[in-house]
Amino acid sequence: SLFFLDSSTALFRMSSVPPNKKQKYENENEVPSNLTAVKDISKKYLSFVLDDAENMKSLVLSKGGDDRLKHKVLASVFYEPSTRTSCSFQAAMLRLGGSVVCVNEKDSSAFKGESIKDTTQTLASYCDAIVLRHPMKGSADVAVSVSSKPIINAGDGTGEHPTQALLDIFTIKSELKKIGEEDIKKPKMVITLLGDLKNGRTVHSLVRLLSLYPGVKIIYIAPSILAMPVEIINEIEALGVEQISSMTLEEAIHITDVLYVTRIQKERFESIDEYDKVAGSYCVDAALMKKAKKEMTVMHPLPRLGEISTDVDTDPRAAYFRQMENGMYMRMAILSSMLVKNI
Repeated sequence: SLFFLDSSTALFRMSSVPPNKKQKYENENEVPSNLTAVKDISKKYLSFVLDDAENMKSLVLSKGGDDRLKHKVLASVFYEPSTRTSCSFQAAMLRLGGSVVCVNEKDSSAFKGESIKDTTQTLASYCDAIVLRHPMKGSADVAVSVSSKPIINAGDGTGEHPTQALLDIFTIKSELKKIGEEDIKKPKMVITLLGDLKNGRTVHSLVRLLSLYPGVKIIYIAPSILAMPVEIINEIEALGVEQISSMTLEEAIHITDVLYVTRIQKERFESIDEYDKVAGSYCVDAALMKKAKKEMTVMHPLPRLGEISTDVDTDPRAAYFRQMENGMYMRMAILSSMLVKNI
């Protein structure tokens, strides 16, 4: 079924989104006090959290976890469906000895019309941090404006998904052993983004994080009505990143180092007719992968529909299930950094 947003309903009632404030850091690793967008992530924190995610992976594989977050409580607030983000945050908290309070729209006072501000202030009085997914772009910033506890954006409509971008960068580094290309004499690392680039908050955050690395070339492939928003392209261009929007998937696959596939988001369309016009526009299958580099990787934030065939799953270059697992390690690192003092 389609999910339509009615801005007049009390669930989405908000004041205007407050202007972005410059992040203040209180520690040597520049851990952000809130994580609502890629703007909150400094290069130093990015380096730190990538290393710590690797540490968390080793911890889980060797001991299952530890108790560094004992007596800490995380509020997991999801007003949109989620499997991987919701469960990985919960698993991350539990593996570090903490507890989780789960809230969704149907079973909370949001169903009665409570505003996001009032819900946030309520949960901040009970918990040590709040993970928020909400269908309205800018909702995380609204929560930050009233919260006394850290807010972590788990997706705000078509806005951003910063923790997904962090786990994506971690996955690229794990799969290809580097991100970008520092040697200007060598070809740039080619990141091809395929699918719903208009509504995909994962790619909006990912390109912003990729802009922090040298030697990156980004190729955008999407149906025309689902192209990457012009304001994001202009933002990334101003940072000196090479971008291409004129190639087909068949042309790009030969030079691609990272193929990042996203589903066409049915729930973002105003009508089923509009969705049907672009549904099934592309499919990555075993035949296409024969044309790809031997050393490259295929990623997807999941869930997938038909955009990656199951015959790709056994290809060693298919990283999307490893990517999914990496989400727990990255979120363990994020929660640890934000909830343990003096990291």
